[in-house]
Amino acid sequence: MRYVAVGDSFTEGVGDELGDGSVRGWADLVAGGLAAATGEPVAYANLAVRGRLLQPIVTGQVPAALALDPAPTLLTFNGGGNDLMRPGVDARRLLELTEQAVRQVADAGVHLVLISGADPSDRLPFGRTVRRRAAELTDALEELAARHGVTFVNVFADTEIRRAPYWSPDRLHLGPAGHRRVASLVLAALGHDVAAAAVDPAPDAPRRVLAEARYYREHVLPWVSRHLRGRSSGDARSGKHEGWVPVSPVCAGSAPLA
Repeated sequence: MRYVAVGDSFTEGVGDELGDGSVRGWADLVAGGLAAATGEPVAYANLAVRGRLLQPIVTGQVPAALALDPAPTLLTFNGGGNDLMRPGVDARRLLELTEQAVRQVADAGVHLVLISGADPSDRLPFGRTVRRRAAELTDALEELAARHGVTFVNVFADTEIRRAPYWSPDRLHLGPAGHRRVASLVLAALGHDVAAAAVDPAPDAPRRVLAEARYYREHVLPWVSRHLRGRSSGDARSGKHEGWVPVSPVCAGSAPLA
């Protein structure tokens, strides 16, 4: 099996940082889970880059993924989350771009898994607007996947992952528990007997005024400043695995999903 992932920070693994400063994330865990399930090494590539808008994912990452040698047998696709955070987003254009990618992957004979992003809106500024846009796009993606016979993983509809313990301090990116849960949902959609990873069902901690002020100072204001200057967190970055790397069943066992 040769598995390649394309997308933005969600797929790159931002929020699931390791001790050496690198990121892991759900796609890495899926590669490990596939190796563990089959008992054989999996070739894995990850071209996702944080901050990427949907168009460069479709026009850059997807062709690069399909051009890998040897060709991939499985491709996961997610994108559009960064577009939805911008004013005046054209939802119809996002759907057209996604369908373009779906057709490219289908024409290449590669098994495509289309994945919607998780819903971060409960604790975000302007969360209602983000949720409304994302809900509309997710409904359209589900219909698109059904029309093309594509495997669809609706992470957006997963109410469990909306809880605070699944998210990183910036509230925009999943934390380690969130990435584990997404990996389990993807592996289950691929037919593997994996229970959905979950955290302790204790009530979420209440928000405190000082903590909220620190959140805005450390995360919201830098994000706003960066976007006002036309900058992206992914500027000058490339995918973390632009060629095939082997993931063995032994290595997969060191990263359990639950």
